[in-house]
Amino acid sequence: MFHPSTERLIDYWRDRRGEDALPRRTDINPGDFLELLPQVFVLGRDGARLPFRLAGGFVSDLHARDLRGHDALSLWALAHRLELKSALDVARKRRTPVVAIADIRALGVPSVGMEVLFAPLRGASGETDRFLGLYQPIGATARLMGRPAFELGLREVRPLGEDNRDMPRLRLATLDGRRIA
Repeated sequence: MFHPSTERLIDYWRDRRGEDALPRRTDINPGDFLELLPQVFVLGRDGARLPFRLAGGFVSDLHARDLRGHDALSLWALAHRLELKSALDVARKRRTPVVAIADIRALGVPSVGMEVLFAPLRGASGETDRFLGLYQPIGATARLMGRPAFELGLREVRPLGEDNRDMPRLRLATLDGRRIA
């Protein structure tokens, strides 16, 4: 079970896809979830990069910068980028959302928990070329004392199955013979 706002955007994504495997970008109407817009983002796909196409005010304020064009993976701790990228590649291929359970990390203050939704979208070409996303804090962001996040730390990735149940966690165990997870 996720935060009600995360569940709401997952349900919206599922409703918009209808009988199709994925909703099209044009099926998404931001007016349908106005209260979530500050927390919403859209990522594109440019080779291995996942550049921000849009980022709501909360998302930009949390990182204290305009994120348009920045690679979303660069916001995550270096040790977690490969696991997240792999999970997003699987989500894109399976055409199913994933939720990253994360820690917002800012200098000199305790971290704050957050759910980050990544729901794939189909472009005009029929290719899965975007992610609709949501930053949903699951702790008091006041603990950050207005300090910008310097990185997001990944606790776990929860892929969502077709039957609405969580699937087993993805985990990468080794890289070039070196244990990393």
